[in-house]
Amino acid sequence: MKKILANDGIDAQGKSILEKAGFTVVTEKVAQENLIQAINDNQYVALTVRSATKVRKELIDACPGLKLIGRGGVGMDNIDVEYAKSKGVQVVNTPAASSHSVAELVFAGLFSMARFTYDSNRQMPISGDTQFDVLKKKYAKGIELGGKTLGIIGIGRIGQSVAKIALGCGMRVIAYDPFIKSVEIPVTIYGAGNVVSKIETVSLDEVLREADFITLHVPGGKVISKSEIEKMKDGVCLVNAARGGVIVEQDLIDALNSGKVAYAALDVFENEPTPSKALLTHPKIALTPHIGAATEEAQERIGIELAEKIIAGLN
Repeated sequence: MKKILANDGIDAQGKSILEKAGFTVVTEKVAQENLIQAINDNQYVALTVRSATKVRKELIDACPGLKLIGRGGVGMDNIDVEYAKSKGVQVVNTPAASSHSVAELVFAGLFSMARFTYDSNRQMPISGDTQFDVLKKKYAKGIELGGKTLGIIGIGRIGQSVAKIALGCGMRVIAYDPFIKSVEIPVTIYGAGNVVSKIETVSLDEVLREADFITLHVPGGKVISKSEIEKMKDGVCLVNAARGGVIVEQDLIDALNSGKVAYAALDVFENEPTPSKALLTHPKIALTPHIGAATEEAQERIGIELAEKIIAGLN
């Protein structure tokens, strides 16, 4: 019987599908330093990971029985994909399964910045009973998202899911993507079907100049640094639920301190799982611990899609 190590876990539905197809699925977490030995000793033919486990060339070379690597999610920067393929190891991921969940988290960040809920949730337990009126005054300058311009950098699957919600909120959406000229966004109105909105992509500079809020959905690289921030509107708000480092963190802190950037919402960080204390303690940053795809619905879709791809790949 073929054995699979789901080292960062797999949804019960996906596990069940694999078991019904004749695979043994082990979900006990193996520490990174013990992974090579575990794969070889147990003769695992497939390894599934999320963002925590790293699959580098040293592991690929040391595990000749490994036939497939599965990434439960979109980005594969924790896997040496091309090297694995060059060694005959299949690599699969689940690019569509978590798009809506990530998009909803982006809007959790946008609403949190617009109405200061990230900070009021910190302050109310501390001084809400003694300084209620002070806090009420402090948070009395919120803004509405409706009518504002959202700039999306990267209008792939997740970017398009973000655009759907933005259009439903009455926002103007502009987007930059070097690979996509235009997209049609179906906005679902419950009980009334879809309204389709076409978005023509524009230059990065135009997004930087015109957007009130900017969200990034790119696979990696340094996209926003001091030079890009200087082109933005004063008081812009930024969201990063893509990859740590696509916004240069020190440049972001400097811009927050100067007021050029009003607020930021971050779900990803350069040094995960030990993000910078300067970010974690900054009073103008809404924070979540890389949970963009961490919904029950997304994890079920990821598990099912991953299982189907593993079965197809190994059979």
